Amino acid sequence: MSFILVLYYSRHGATAEMARQIARGVEQAGLEARLRTVPAVSSDCEASAPPIPDSGPPYVSHDDLRECAGLALGSPTRFGNMAAALKYFLDGTSGLWLSGALAGKPAGVFTSTSSLHGGQESTLLSMMLPLLHHGMLVLGLPYSAGDLLHTRSGGTPYGPSHLAGPDSDLPVSEEEQRLCQALGQRLAQTARSLQPSGNQGSTSS
Repeated sequence: MSFILVLYYSRHGATAEMARQIARGVEQAGLEARLRTVPAVSSDCEASAPPIPDSGPPYVSHDDLRECAGLALGSPTRFGNMAAALKYFLDGTSGLWLSGALAGKPAGVFTSTSSLHGGQESTLLSMMLPLLHHGMLVLGLPYSAGDLLHTRSGGTPYGPSHLAGPDSDLPVSEEEQRLCQALGQRLAQTARSLQPSGNQGSTSS
């Protein structure tokens, strides 16, 4: 279990960019980052997504969750909650819950919204709930990550966030990037500290 799974759903690209920054932080701290996404939910109950996305990372599998050392979970906000596509995937992980496959692993959450007060914190908190049911160790961002004190866009102690603007076209700011990287580093450092000492020698910081 030498990788952190960075699992997200993104519609306009902002959450995907946050995921890449979190992955960068994971790798800065000496672990592999594995980027994965989920297919969109179709309004047609008979429709199904192709097994491989047209672009970007592959779709996540239950094995990715079972084998990871930690998890970063990201979604844009949908009425103060996570997007249906990510919730749909999580609703199908009862087998992992029954086996306790995720129990004791560190996890963090991240999100993007069009407006500053569009539900960033409620979305992050809602995303924590299934992780707590799985027995994961949910990490936030401490205020020692100095950008939390100065950001004028995204950033919360519950996890990184991004202000995308009404047209969802604002780039992820430098402060937001650093907070994403800080979460990635924290996840990797925590995962390494939880691994048996014999497994830590396979990575370098």
